[in-house]
Order: sequence, then C-alpha cells, then structure tokens
Amino acid sequence: MIPLRDAIRSKTFPVVNVLIIVANGLAFLWQLSLGHELKEAFLLYGIVPIRYSDPGLSAQFTAFEQVFPFIASMFLHGGFFHILGNMWFLYIFGDNIEDRLGHVRYSIFYLLCGIAAGLIHLYTNWGSKIPTIGASGAISGIMGAYLILYSRSKILTLIPIFFFIQFVEIPAFIFLGYWLLIQLFSASFTPKNVGGIAFWAHIGGFIAGLVFIKIFDLVPRIGMGQQLRHYTDRKATPRLQTISPQSLPEELDLYGEIRIMPKEALHGARKLIAVPQGLKKRNIWVTIPPDTREGTRLRLKGLGSADRDGHHGDLFLEVRILD
Repeated sequence: MIPLRDAIRSKTFPVVNVLIIVANGLAFLWQLSLGHELKEAFLLYGIVPIRYSDPGLSAQFTAFEQVFPFIASMFLHGGFFHILGNMWFLYIFGDNIEDRLGHVRYSIFYLLCGIAAGLIHLYTNWGSKIPTIGASGAISGIMGAYLILYSRSKILTLIPIFFFIQFVEIPAFIFLGYWLLIQLFSASFTPKNVGGIAFWAHIGGFIAGLVFIKIFDLVPRIGMGQQLRHYTDRKATPRLQTISPQSLPEELDLYGEIRIMPKEALHGARKLIAVPQGLKKRNIWVTIPPDTREGTRLRLKGLGSADRDGHHGDLFLEVRILD
C-alpha cells in the first residue's frame, strides 16, 4: 500500500519537515560524490553494532565518534528508492505532527525517535558488523505519533492488485496498524545480523513515537517555537476541497461546507470544489466574495439532487472561517 495524501491539512507551513527532507537530499548527493569511498563512509557514520559490543574495537573511537552515528545515520540512505520512500512517508505524515508540536519541539521529537530506533537496532543486532543507515526509524516515530493524534484521519492509498490499481481512502489506524503488523511479522522471520531492512529499528521508532508524543504534547509552546509559528501560519486553505453534501428528507437541495481563512474572507477567494456524483466527482469553481462572514451560504443553482421528472435542487455551501 502506498499512501498518496492524508485528509488533514496542517495549519502552518512545515518548515522543519521541509528542511529535514532537503538535508536528506543534500546528504544523498554527497553520498553519490564519494564513489568508492561510500562504503567507508557507511562504516564511519552508520550504526555498526560491533563498534559498541567489542571492547577492543570500541576503544579505537572517541565518545563523540560513538554517539555521532546515531544522528548522522538518519540522513544517509542506501539508494534512490530508499530515500524516495522514506521522504515520501515523512512528507505525508510529518507536517501534521509538526503542526501539533510546533517547529522546535518537532525537531527534538524527530531526533529522539531516530536515536531510540538506533538504540533498539543496536540491542537487537548486538555484535553485527553491518552498518545501518536511513531515516526509517525516525519516520516510524512520526507514524506512531500520527496514530495517537489522528487515528480517524483518512489516508488516500494506492493499492496495486495484480494488473489493476485501486485508490482507496483508508482510516489511519487501519493503514498504520497494517504497516506495524508487517514490520512485526518481517522482524520475527528475519535472521539477526544479516543485511537488509532494519525492521526492529522501525518497530522501536514507532513505539518511541507512541510514548514521546504523549510527553511532548503536554509541553506548552513557548519561546522560539511560538514565534516561528507566527511566521509559518498558512494564510489560505487548499485550492481544491472535497465537499460531502447532505440532504434533508424529501428535499432536492444539498448542504455542505467550504473552509476559508480570515484573509480569504476579507479579500475574497476562488476555490475548486469536488462534489461526488454517483461513483464520480464533479469539479466546480466557486467564488468567495470579499467581506464574507462566518455562516454565509453560497448558492450553486441546479447542483442539488434530481427527481424523476428532471427537476434539480440547489447546492448550498456554508462558509466556515478557520482560526
């Protein structure tokens, strides 16, 4: 299953999430420039358990050189598809967690989840000579936090079934629960101390996210984080909005909501709404006039239900101004 987007749009621009993605991209370009020295870089900056389990080998490294890989390894990847998959999951789930925690707390949360994942991998692969790299552990923590905070959110998911492709909206708790089961199943049947995907790191990061989000969510936004939020608040709602209209008994008229920000209410806006019609969706442009107030109803003539005689009702959209 491949997630395409979630149903919750963050109220602030995810500046930290974007910076993390950019940092991973730059690190990957640096990797490509290393050529034959890449393997040495993985051994130096990746998590190699034997460096910690073998006293003789451990003595050859300083304390900083032993701690640094738990951070550095989060920004290194084994190939194009490795980094592409990780960054896509981070893009889908990370913005909402950053929006909830604030930029500073999110930065700390992300790093702590990655470190926790690295420690779990170290414990479960004690003595391994294989370096482990990747942001998967930290991103698993983001997914664990998402399960706690937004379990009822819908995830638009691409599901390939043989030669057919299905697009399905799946509740987040089902999508993430299925993902976790796959990790547990894979970890149980994967021999230790072999190369490949670090499933226990994924599980450790996910559990760390479940625990840390409860703690971080209790810490109020203060200082720099609160100041940054003032500059990163989104000034507009999505241009495309999906409307789920409802109808009253024995009426042809339909009723729905359209969401805008205060600035859009003041100056006006233009939105593209997707209205379900049977198994398809019809896209319609809607103009929000300037000085629109909360609760204003916009009438879209003839876009309601139809009766057997061909008479059509109207679609009424109630304006909701978000804080």
